[in-house]
Amino acid sequence: METANRGSIVVIEPFYGGSHKQLLDTIFEGVNPAEYNLFTLPAKKWHWRARTSALYFSQVIPLDHEYNILFTCSVLNLAELLGIRPDLGKCKKIVYFHENQLVYPIREIKERDCQYGLNQIMTCLSADEIIFNSNFNRSSFLDNIQPILNIQPDLKLKLIREKIEPKCEVIYFPIMFHRMPQQRCPKNDSALHLIWPHRWEHDKNPNLLTETLIELNKRQVNFKVSIMGETFHTIPDCFDGIQGKLGEKLVHFGHLDREEYYKALLSGDIVISTAGHEFYGVSMLEATYCGCMPIAPNKLVYPEIYPKENLYNTSNQLIKMLYNWCKNPELFHRQRTKFFQTFSFEKYSSQQLIPKFYEKFKPVLAT
Repeated sequence: METANRGSIVVIEPFYGGSHKQLLDTIFEGVNPAEYNLFTLPAKKWHWRARTSALYFSQVIPLDHEYNILFTCSVLNLAELLGIRPDLGKCKKIVYFHENQLVYPIREIKERDCQYGLNQIMTCLSADEIIFNSNFNRSSFLDNIQPILNIQPDLKLKLIREKIEPKCEVIYFPIMFHRMPQQRCPKNDSALHLIWPHRWEHDKNPNLLTETLIELNKRQVNFKVSIMGETFHTIPDCFDGIQGKLGEKLVHFGHLDREEYYKALLSGDIVISTAGHEFYGVSMLEATYCGCMPIAPNKLVYPEIYPKENLYNTSNQLIKMLYNWCKNPELFHRQRTKFFQTFSFEKYSSQQLIPKFYEKFKPVLAT
């Protein structure tokens, strides 16, 4: 998809969906459409987008342009695009990292396919400015550049991190909290409502969620649960039969439209992450803003955002925390009240963060 040929900013998004689309919609909502030109591909077949989107965009971005700024994400192999389209090299090139492939969890392969990570290293070398959505994302990428390069058996590459690091900074993903509803739904019973709002893919570890819910059910504590989030391909095997195992306790199972999604969050009590791969967690912060108590692994980005009291180290700790809260809702409500007395959403708010992006687009962008 592409817009008409106009503007001084070319925005390239090879994976235009989910948080990638949300970021661009948020940043450019207040920008005059005459000032930028948007080129996108649908958010599917991620691996093929990483492999071939540079070739695609090289063919659809017009040659007769006056672009001064190029804004893209790390799915695009920027080095390849500039090699095919050297005319774009004159732009100030800004890359936003929603994630990085240097620490992606491996499944069912004995050796890591380094190509996606190498593509991102080459993208960083080609960029002028590199923005990460969290300190964890930045540090995990930089710390793993040399280990990835060292996998190569007969050639040692040095000083790559030193070339990339000065170009890096962190700007948290901007969330439009001011647009979200906050009116909590009245509760009809004392059962705590657990929310799992993540993509149904292996890196979000639905197996741990399933095991936890089945164990809670065995212990005969009262709870309700909503399993939401996007499904891109197949339903995880661990979800087979879960409706029968949980019965009426499972109140939502599957992707909801935005209005119903917010209703579910506003009726929730606890939002759970079981992720093995997370660099920010938009859905966790949105659910927390809607009044859900967050509980997440004590790793990845989560210690950067949430207090240690909301983090677990093992699956047994997760089960114990949920069991104690479900068994004693009054204890849970006291702890939730204490959490919200100190937790601040301001540094993740679009109202605080969007001006930082606009600074990147000066002097081209007149705001």
